Amino acid sequence: MNKVLMSGNFIICEAAIRAGCRFYAGYPITPQNEIPEYMAEHMRKAEGGIFIQPESEIAAINMIAGASAAGLRVMTSSSSPGISLKQEGISSMAACELPGVIVNIMRGGPGLGNIRPSQGDYFQATRGGGHGDYRTIVLAPATCQELADLTMAAFDLADKYRTPAMILADGMMGQMMEPVIFKKPKPRVYNKKFMLQGAGTGKSKFIRGLLLDPIDMEEHNWKLARKYEVISNKETLHEEYNINGAKMVIVAYGTAARIAKGAIKRLRSNGMNLGLFRPLTLWPFPELQLRSLSAKIKNFLVFEMSTGQMLEDVRLALQGYADIRFHGRPGGAVPTPAELANVIARIYERTVR
Repeated sequence: MNKVLMSGNFIICEAAIRAGCRFYAGYPITPQNEIPEYMAEHMRKAEGGIFIQPESEIAAINMIAGASAAGLRVMTSSSSPGISLKQEGISSMAACELPGVIVNIMRGGPGLGNIRPSQGDYFQATRGGGHGDYRTIVLAPATCQELADLTMAAFDLADKYRTPAMILADGMMGQMMEPVIFKKPKPRVYNKKFMLQGAGTGKSKFIRGLLLDPIDMEEHNWKLARKYEVISNKETLHEEYNINGAKMVIVAYGTAARIAKGAIKRLRSNGMNLGLFRPLTLWPFPELQLRSLSAKIKNFLVFEMSTGQMLEDVRLALQGYADIRFHGRPGGAVPTPAELANVIARIYERTVR
């Protein structure tokens, strides 16, 4: 396995193709345009690979729903306002229990906002985003290697639980370049009974999300809820960095966690006992793992490139057992590790010493 130097958006594409993605539909929007560009060139080289640039984001999500129903591994991608347009389709895929991977390379918002990296789509991703009682598995890479690994994992999780899975990254991660090793993907495990591949023989199969009888709809909702509970219990991922002996823990994900790690390295050299808790799954959020830290650590600082969205999940996880502070930079403002270190140092001096 040789290292290759690639940009983040290209890495997502290559990982998806190697994982067996054979249908991609996407519409251009900055800062994820390199994804449809790469897929347009390389999907036709993969056996059975299909690339489509449809007329809209709405068309794209419904196209991958149809291809997923036919049994293909599918992916679409967009950036913040484009993901908003896909929400009804994502809800329909969840209702019909169709696997698929959705990539959101976040930009500043709300509205059209700007094309700078941001983390303002946390609520949209982790709360389902669309209508009805459903959830979406959300993976938050912080390195190019994790972009590769978690993209492959997203396809496996989507198949395992027959549900949409999302890669939540941002404009900085999509554009930056790092060396990466593409690991050998796992063989696909997906029962053919869930695929619509022609009439054949035997009983007809169909997939539907429209259940007009309220009792049938209620039971379907509870069926999905039971599945989401299993996912919550089994599929959380997180990283702990310098937690042992820490008197304050920074909670951050994605690009914000990279910045936080740099700030922590600076401040530990100055005698400040700081650690990092980084969720890799934003849903399910690793709340039990975070809560367990509160037995010894009473000071937490949430850092996000938003006005504070993951902050709510941290508060729910810690349930009043610790002091929680927040620092945010919304709208595409990205601080340097030195700038963040100054903020952390001031809070640390007031709360810990």
